[in-house]
This record gives sequence, structure tokens and C-alpha cells, in this order.
Amino acid sequence: MKNALITASTKGMGRATAIALAKEGISLALCSRNGNDLDAFKNELLSINPGIKVFTSVSDVSDKQQLIAFAKGAENALGPISIIVNNAGMYEHQSIFDDNDGTLQKQINTNLAPAYELYRYFGKKMKDAREGHIFTICSVASLNPIAEAGTYSVTKYALLGLNKVMRTEMQPYGVKVTAIIPGSTLTDSWKGMEVDKDKMVLPEDISSAIVNIYKMSAGANVDEIIIKPAYGQI
Repeated sequence: MKNALITASTKGMGRATAIALAKEGISLALCSRNGNDLDAFKNELLSINPGIKVFTSVSDVSDKQQLIAFAKGAENALGPISIIVNNAGMYEHQSIFDDNDGTLQKQINTNLAPAYELYRYFGKKMKDAREGHIFTICSVASLNPIAEAGTYSVTKYALLGLNKVMRTEMQPYGVKVTAIIPGSTLTDSWKGMEVDKDKMVLPEDISSAIVNIYKMSAGANVDEIIIKPAYGQI
């Protein structure tokens, strides 16, 4: 049985991906800052597929110590991790001029550092096993900066750059690395705003892409996939 680790797992794209992987019979390591959400979601996943294992950890992945504790706990509970979904992220809609002191570091710690640290922790193990798949949820802001979300754009550019480095380093060992690049997606980032969900990418679109890419033949890797709203960005 394969094991997947997903950061920020109880909402949005992380939640949809966990459900999709559970349906494929993949055991899961999930984290969130809310223990009640984790407990409820674990029960939901086990009702979807009683044959899998689900490990949960109340963790703030922007804190390196908590992140590594989550990674170690996942290994101890499930065994080797062969799928990583770097989903954790935060969005702030403001220009760099309007940033508060500490905004850059805060977004680096949330949007970039967890993927970097998990790669450092699991990468050599995947290399030695010569198998694994790392998915990194980036953003269209990784390709075209959003002036109204300047620091977010900077960190997402860096995240896509990290993904490219990981793919280059892992390529000789058959470990796959894929950047998922969504446009306007119906997640909590839009909470409080009036939006038409029929004109947005849904979290289930992202999870469907991840599962289908994962199920490709051993010799195929999707470097990057861009998924945008059919009517254009919101």
C-alpha cells in the first residue's frame, strides 16, 4: 500500500486531494492547525475507504519543528512516504508597499519553506528507493505576478523555482516531480467575496489532475500543468 503526505489537508485542494487518494486505496498523513477538523475528516475518509490508514497531526507547517515532527510521525505510523502534496499556502491581497514588517518572512515560512524542508527530509529516501512523486501546488502568480498580491507572487515564483530544482535533482533516479499551477480556484482564499463557482476552478479539478498524473506509466512525468477558469481569471 502506498502512503501520501498532504500539508494543509482539511480544506480546499488538500481536502479534495485526500478524498481522491483515499478512493485509490492510498493511506494518508494529514495535518491541520485544527484538531476537531482533523478528527472529523479522518472519520469521513475511513468511511470512504475502510481499508486505508489515516495518520493525523495538529501542526503548523510554517514552524519547522512542527513540520518535521509531522513528517516523522507519518513515517512511524504508515511506513515510507512515496507521495507528497505540498498544498500549504497563504494569500494576502496587498501590494509590497502596504506590507507590514514580517510579511515576507511569514509568507516564505508558509508558501515556500514547508516544501523545501519536506524535500530535504524525504528526498534522499525517495532517491534511494528510486520511486516517489512530489506534487507542488503553485499558482498562476508563479508565472505572471499579481501587483495587488506582490509578496504572494514572489513566494510562489520561488516555489515554482524550487519545484524545477527538485525535478532536475530527482530525474536521474526516476522520482517524479510535478507543479500544479491553478488559476482562480474556489477555496477559503475567496471567503467573504461574492464569486460565481461555475466560473472558477474547483478543488476537485485539482485533485482529479493529481490522481490522473500519478496513475500515468512509470516512464511519464508531467512537469507542469496549468488549470485556469474557462472564462478567464477572476
